[in-house]
Amino acid sequence: MKNACLVSIFLLFFSTVFASPPPDSILPVRGFCIGAPHAASLDEFIKFIKEELAPRQVNTLILRIDYNYQYASHPELSEQGALSKQDVKKLVQVCKQFHINLIPQVNLLGHQSWAFQTNKLLSVYPQFDETPWVKMQDTGKYVWPNADGLYCKSYCPLHPEVHKVVFDLIDEICDVFESKAFHAGMDEVFYIGEDKCPRCGGRDKAELFAGELTLLRNHLADKGRNLWIWGDRLLDGKSTGLGRWEASFNNTYRAIDLIPKDVVVCDWHYDRPDKTPVYFAMKGLQVITCPWRKPLFAQQQLKDMISFRETATPEMKDRYLGMMQTVWSGPEAFLDEYYGRKKPVKDTLETSTRCFKALFDDINKL
Repeated sequence: MKNACLVSIFLLFFSTVFASPPPDSILPVRGFCIGAPHAASLDEFIKFIKEELAPRQVNTLILRIDYNYQYASHPELSEQGALSKQDVKKLVQVCKQFHINLIPQVNLLGHQSWAFQTNKLLSVYPQFDETPWVKMQDTGKYVWPNADGLYCKSYCPLHPEVHKVVFDLIDEICDVFESKAFHAGMDEVFYIGEDKCPRCGGRDKAELFAGELTLLRNHLADKGRNLWIWGDRLLDGKSTGLGRWEASFNNTYRAIDLIPKDVVVCDWHYDRPDKTPVYFAMKGLQVITCPWRKPLFAQQQLKDMISFRETATPEMKDRYLGMMQTVWSGPEAFLDEYYGRKKPVKDTLETSTRCFKALFDDINKL
């Protein structure tokens, strides 16, 4: 009996001392970001959450909603075939079941068009357009650069009526998702403070960007919610060599010193494992590293994130939140490739499905 007790005590001591640390202490955020499913593919996506995301210990799921929801506050902005409230509640339920933080995203400020198609906000409310003199052309072919210098349109952050609509969308989508956070996008904002704009022409672009971000943050904070954004506009693309997509060429990067420090930055770099999380953390911001399609770079970014957390000062350690795989399609195309129903357009090792598997295989080895 005495020996049995000694063995039990030894086993308890051994398991306590040598047990693996809980995953949240290694990487607080283990995220996945993808376009929201349409109603017709909802059930398969829920199956994917149960059978693929949950077993890999994904604890954060960002769904890019935009106008793929049947908004009651602004039904004129809903796409055809959009998710219903009942559809979203199915997503909420499965994420609660597996302790996944479900966060909706609606692209704000920039990305109000794509190719030569204007998205819902500016097609319904053209008065909000920052560059109304640039007319969309239905050519069926998008070329960058083009004669208009157009990438994606923005709304004017100083239009007196735009935030009534924007806040309605934010509040409704956060309520139905039962979320404590909201992702506002705010990436690749090429058009802000345009000289021809009667409201913000000639104003400091960094101050305009920071003002919009702060306005959104304050609205969310009043309701107990946190703002997440992509981080590219807060990086200087010229001095760093990061370029105009992964960083800013129009001086918005100075906004990093003007914004609240509780904003969560999703720091995406797809063609190099850049060490920019250190910069965001040193500026007092929480940061998540976001890969896309290159497994080797994602694996290096994971090593870097672990190293940042292990070697940081106590003040900075908790600003390094973790990793998030990004997928720049809807789940339908992603799952076709993931389950082998279709091959990538280019048969290559550099795809979001392979990147996701490699990244989370390495995370779960930790």
